[in-house]
Amino acid sequence: MQDYPQTSLQKSKTVRGGLFQRELQREFMATGAPVFAVLVSLVVLSQLIRLLTESVSGSLPVDGVLVMLGFSALNYLPVLLSVSMFLAVLLTLTRCYRDSEMVTWFSSGLGLTQWIRPVLGFALPVVALIGLMSLVFSPWALSQADEYKRRLDSRDDVAAAQPGMFRESKQADRVYFLEDVDVHKKRIGNIFVQSNQNGINSVMMAKEGYQETASNGDRFLVLLNGTRYEGVPGQSDFRMVEFARYAVRIEAVETKLPFVNPKALSTLALVEQPTSWHLSELEWRLGLPISALILAVMAIPLSFVNPRAGRSLNLIMAIMIYMLYNNMISVTNAWVGQGKLGPIAGLSLLHLAMLLLVAMLFYRRMAVFSWRRLAR
Repeated sequence: MQDYPQTSLQKSKTVRGGLFQRELQREFMATGAPVFAVLVSLVVLSQLIRLLTESVSGSLPVDGVLVMLGFSALNYLPVLLSVSMFLAVLLTLTRCYRDSEMVTWFSSGLGLTQWIRPVLGFALPVVALIGLMSLVFSPWALSQADEYKRRLDSRDDVAAAQPGMFRESKQADRVYFLEDVDVHKKRIGNIFVQSNQNGINSVMMAKEGYQETASNGDRFLVLLNGTRYEGVPGQSDFRMVEFARYAVRIEAVETKLPFVNPKALSTLALVEQPTSWHLSELEWRLGLPISALILAVMAIPLSFVNPRAGRSLNLIMAIMIYMLYNNMISVTNAWVGQGKLGPIAGLSLLHLAMLLLVAMLFYRRMAVFSWRRLAR
């Protein structure tokens, strides 16, 4: 057969189609970026409040708040990207229905399925980023956060004490208060130490001090130019002694075996050690990009707006479907971890069911007769 050159009308349609897809994807980006910014702000704010609470209680140093906040935000990014992409497609196409742009689209002979291509053009790069974050960066962030917490727990009592706050020792027999810490000069100013050892209460106060390590490895808090009060005031055995130098032994902290959190393991480690809970975590990481892609396509039929039913009904339905989908992923992952469900079935059954739901939603919007008429 002889190939005929493309006509000018066909070229014009191709150019217009390309321009339309680029404009639509640009609108997806314009809608998704503010949504993503708002979601990230909410997550960062909630995590910041939690970390500041831990900092006030003394379990987290002030300089570690931003570090833990960064790791926590990086862990939540795959889920936030998935939600933002779903809402971006849903809100954009809902606006097209409200502004009667869909009427023009359908009147020109183009069907609902032809929205899939521009939606996939927008969604696939985001899905690839979600997969990269889920499989690589989120586990790395969690492992770094766990390692940072272990380093904090391994600190001694003096190193864990924060300036201007009372700090109880891990043995619960001493209370420290350091008013000022000069890291460069390695000096501590205005020190207060209360101890209860062998049934004897004592209080020591000094103008300054420093930490010292003995030849055998023992560490001491050396107090300079201070006063020691021992006993109960008003009784005959109460003593007050002024000293020029007094060394308080810092109890060593026992090193705890690190808890192996499957969420903090690398994806390669999960594959090399295929236990039930490791496979469950692996399915969660693989399920995030898969569910994000399915939800992006599902947003096309869900964006339909019925003026008689209200403009927010489709948004409520979409949010309910997303919550159900996300919760069912968590449930199936728990079943795989408990051995109630095989790993292949846990990964495939739910996503296949959601694909079937997508096909049914498309059919409902494209069918000439509604299901009610067919039931009659």
